[in-house]
Amino acid sequence: MEVETPEKPRGRNKYATASTMLASMTSILLGYDIGVMSGAAIFIKDDLKISDVQVEIIVGILDVYALIGSAAAGRTSDWIGRRYTIVFSAIIFFVGALLMGFATNYAFLMVGRFVAGIGVGYALMIAPVYTAELSPASTRGFLTSLPEIFINVGILLGYVSNYGFAKLPENLSWRMMLGFGAIPAVFLAVGVLAMPESPRWLVMQGRLGDARLVLNKTSDTKEEAECRLRDIKEAAGIPENYTEDVVEVPQRNRAGKGVWKELLWKPTPAVRRILIAGVGIHFFQQSSGIDSVVLYSPRIFKKAGIKGNDALLGATVAVGFTKTMFILVATFLLDRVGRRPLLLTSVAGMIVSLVGLGFGLTIIDHYHEERIVWAIVICIGSILAYVSFFSIGLGPISWVYSSEIFPLRLRAQGASMGVAMNRVTSGVIAMTFLSLYKAITIGGSFFLYAGFAAVAWVFFYTFFPETRGRTLEEMQTLFEKPVFRSRGTKEGRSHDEVQSSNVHEQR
Repeated sequence: MEVETPEKPRGRNKYATASTMLASMTSILLGYDIGVMSGAAIFIKDDLKISDVQVEIIVGILDVYALIGSAAAGRTSDWIGRRYTIVFSAIIFFVGALLMGFATNYAFLMVGRFVAGIGVGYALMIAPVYTAELSPASTRGFLTSLPEIFINVGILLGYVSNYGFAKLPENLSWRMMLGFGAIPAVFLAVGVLAMPESPRWLVMQGRLGDARLVLNKTSDTKEEAECRLRDIKEAAGIPENYTEDVVEVPQRNRAGKGVWKELLWKPTPAVRRILIAGVGIHFFQQSSGIDSVVLYSPRIFKKAGIKGNDALLGATVAVGFTKTMFILVATFLLDRVGRRPLLLTSVAGMIVSLVGLGFGLTIIDHYHEERIVWAIVICIGSILAYVSFFSIGLGPISWVYSSEIFPLRLRAQGASMGVAMNRVTSGVIAMTFLSLYKAITIGGSFFLYAGFAAVAWVFFYTFFPETRGRTLEEMQTLFEKPVFRSRGTKEGRSHDEVQSSNVHEQR
């Protein structure tokens, strides 16, 4: 009888961790904008004398503009490399933040939102892709969840900025809140230059020697580095016996030609399933209402019975702090528990929380002349529970999953489609929330989001295989199997594959 050898625990590669952490910090730009606009919108409305519809547009339009950046980022990153694309995103956001900070009217502010949105789109697409391509399989879940951590850090910084600048005169407070976002963009643009280029991009350019140097630094052993290089060469169509430092790669592979045909027009069954999974998880991440809770938390808390700007902004800081703490918990579980268990637990908790929030707000709305303390407690508790469950699963796993499942040649454009769906859905949610809750009540809005979350749970359960412990080059094979057949011993591997992997690790 064969006895399965336990998998040896592995330490995290410090060089890979430092590099991916620096790249992931670009996500602070989006997080800061989300957090800061939740409070700045209060002062913008009063200072510029705009309507609720205009508030919805100015809050949510950045997500629509981000589509341009995310759509262009795939081709840009194939052209100039992942690292310089990150620098480019920080520069664009820097310009946008300055324009918003110096905006004199609504139209000027919209121009700043347009520029900043393009920078956010670039950052959202490239940070997870770069991280997935640099990370070893053993810690890829932890490292590719870092962008979500920094989105939450940015949200928290935005909330703190709201609280700190709220005491300034009305016409200055919101400008300082928005303009302050230019400061982290400068440090990111400079700091990213110290990072290595993605080894997978280097191989696509035929720079095998440079790729080998990066892999030696980001792998635990030289043998692991050589194994990773061999897999990447195979995926890029480079024969294994090519050992020169520089080789000629077909222009079709290098420039990404034919990618859209392979993704959209004539995909294989596995690629079609990967595309549906990568785009679908981003749709459900946003359609379950996270941006409504984060962007409009002051209004929700006000509706729940909390009065005064200081109290409202202080309550939003608590939301940001809770969200950040739970995303930290998730990062340490992704490579231990796996993607599927965390994802299904997360969405189930979100469903219960959204139903609780909808129920509490409906009670408060019905008895608006009375102060129903228990209903207020339910609302506050449900909001904190909702962001907690979101942060331990659906939040980070959306970025982890969509950045790791696409084949090498399709990864940049495939990931950009996922980000595009993320931003479109986010923009629709952000720009319709106020109108939606006026049409079907605020409680009804959250019941609707709960319905989306319920559909999401069924979708994830029936469609998503476990990817923990798999190399990026194995993903296409994994998606060729039905989801329940792919859930075998150890991250979906068969017993024979596990035995083979353990023998290889022991060697």
